[in-house]
Amino acid sequence: MSELLKNLNEKQKQAVLQTEGPVLIIAGAGSGKTRALTYRVAYLIKEKKILPRNVLAVTFTNKAAGEMMSRIKELLGLPENIGAFSQSLPHLGTFHSVCVRILRQEIEKFGFSKSFIIYDDQDQLALIKRVMRELDVSQEQIKPKAVLGAISSAKNNLISAKEFENQVGSFFEETVARCYNKYSSELKKSDAIDFDDIIMLTVKILQQDEKILEKYQNLFKYIMVDEYQDTNHAQYLLLKLLAEKHRNICVVGDDFQAIYGWRNADIRNILDFEKDYPEAKIFLLEQNYRSTQNILDAAHCVISKNKNQKEKKLWTDNEKGELLGALECPDEKSEADFVASEIEKAKEEKGMKLTDFSVLYRTNAQSRALEEAFMKKGLPYKIIGGLKFYQRKEVKDVLAYLYFIQNPADKVNFERIVNLPARGIGKMTVVRLMEASNAKGINMLEVIRNLDKLKIKITPAKVKELQKFAQIIERGAELKYKASVFEIIEFIYKTSGYEAMLAKEGEEGQVRHENVLELLTVAKKYSEEEGGMEKFLEDVALISQADKDLEVQDAVPFMTLHSSKGLEFNTVFLVGMEEGILPHSRAFINEKEMEEERRLCYVGITRAREKAFMIFTSTRNIYGSTQISVKSRFLDEIDNELIEEIYAEFSNSGSDLTSGSFYSEKTISLDNENSFKVETDFKNGSQVKHPEFGKGVVVSQDDNLITIAFPKIGVKKMAKGIAPLEKI
Repeated sequence: MSELLKNLNEKQKQAVLQTEGPVLIIAGAGSGKTRALTYRVAYLIKEKKILPRNVLAVTFTNKAAGEMMSRIKELLGLPENIGAFSQSLPHLGTFHSVCVRILRQEIEKFGFSKSFIIYDDQDQLALIKRVMRELDVSQEQIKPKAVLGAISSAKNNLISAKEFENQVGSFFEETVARCYNKYSSELKKSDAIDFDDIIMLTVKILQQDEKILEKYQNLFKYIMVDEYQDTNHAQYLLLKLLAEKHRNICVVGDDFQAIYGWRNADIRNILDFEKDYPEAKIFLLEQNYRSTQNILDAAHCVISKNKNQKEKKLWTDNEKGELLGALECPDEKSEADFVASEIEKAKEEKGMKLTDFSVLYRTNAQSRALEEAFMKKGLPYKIIGGLKFYQRKEVKDVLAYLYFIQNPADKVNFERIVNLPARGIGKMTVVRLMEASNAKGINMLEVIRNLDKLKIKITPAKVKELQKFAQIIERGAELKYKASVFEIIEFIYKTSGYEAMLAKEGEEGQVRHENVLELLTVAKKYSEEEGGMEKFLEDVALISQADKDLEVQDAVPFMTLHSSKGLEFNTVFLVGMEEGILPHSRAFINEKEMEEERRLCYVGITRAREKAFMIFTSTRNIYGSTQISVKSRFLDEIDNELIEEIYAEFSNSGSDLTSGSFYSEKTISLDNENSFKVETDFKNGSQVKHPEFGKGVVVSQDDNLITIAFPKIGVKKMAKGIAPLEKI
């Protein structure tokens, strides 16, 4: 038996030894999939004497590729400093890096030179903006990022500009088609391609030229792919083309951890592998080296409820371990205080490092309450894969409006917001306004009020827009003396056009919208205070400074469940285990999305090595709304013997369900001719309609209350027989 195999378990050995033909390795969380993959590459080269140049290994990130290459060098007995293009090493890299190598040799077939350049995100955005200007497409009505997103999605599905043009079905798609055509043309003129072109053009070349296809099929005789569950259509077709001749393709992945459907990843690629390769050998890696058995069993309770998946059950030689902790908190402030206190206690009593813990949440907006609790205790934290709450652009933008309302002499925040959303106010106009302010010793608002007297060279259209902007600021200043901070922010967000701007930005815009609504949640605390706006801005400034003061190495990682994939921690806190958050409300009427939400929960639980806390609240102030919470169905799916309920004493958090709800339910007269029919006979899972909240799904009910999940605003509890609901 080869020395290489002595460090592998039986299933891993079998997967490594099956070198010929198609192989599917279903590798559960923490089961050593990277080990199996790297040992397989090393075994092919060292024991089977396959030429390194005939082996291709593909992964998704540069970091993963670098780690894999380092392990392979070690297994082959090669020095760490040997170059990546050495004849002694296999072809190894991300999908994009491998395809760029092919394009550098073959792209002339498409009219580009071999020295083509690759546009990054900023280059693409600048180009699409220019294209839209030249085509006279309003960038206020249709956002450049939305157009780029549609083009990117088309390219990931291998749809060219011409093909896209032939299948348009809406005004937006017609606009995208025009932009896509010109965008592609402009790229070609610049001898440039964008990130999505890299795979699409490679596939097109392989499809259109049999000689080139055969060349690379003979070069890459053995193909291995990591994280196969995350492949999209273009990546799937690329691999299928390259493997078609020799069929020595080995894919490694875990359908239980397929959580990137929103990025066009297609779980069917891994589930249908045997349809493409009926002769495939399948190996299940079910031994987990990370977690206790209780954690694995709890995760299995959740994931086993999904229907579209490969059956497997993880086991471990590790101890059974502690039970999972389940805790109900009064609200999100108590939830955050509990997490911070538990970590502080474990650090002091057990000598644990802050990096031994992680706090996981479904949406970025949830980090705000946690950040405040940790700063209050002086516990360092770091946001992984995102910005801290008060550093997020949309939050800083809205705050900039408030700062300028507070102080019209504030040139920094004036410059930030005067053309945000876009009002056609360019940099030169701003310079002229500031020069007038300095020359006359007056603030920026006074400059705008006196544009005629100051004789600044500005077009009538810009004058009109500046006056509209000034009116918004002046109205905000008036509200300062008779309205709450909450109401001022709400006024600014809607009247300035910022809310409408985010509504046009698709998925990204929705996430940013949620962050603004979370800022409203903060503002609610200042609604009744004297001088509320000054105090609010002062506290925000102090919080932002505390952020900087806490930037140290040993800090608790905060992250979304999506960002946590591939990581592990001693103790994990899953917060917001509530219907409408996890699972997200958008999944209530879509079974496919609900299964992905369940996989997200599975990923979260299996990040824990020794302890996992599952925390939910009775009420939650989030997105500017105070909601009565319903415990997540995923928590209910875990067997009782695997969970211990934790009881904690909380001080009065000051939650008030009747104050300032951003989505406060209006009183609806049942007498007028437009009133809804009030129905009481509902079944769980049935769809209903509410005159203000729109369509929703019945989650649960009793004799008096009915709980409904509304995709746009979350979960609401309503009185049966009184709430204006009708069946759909």
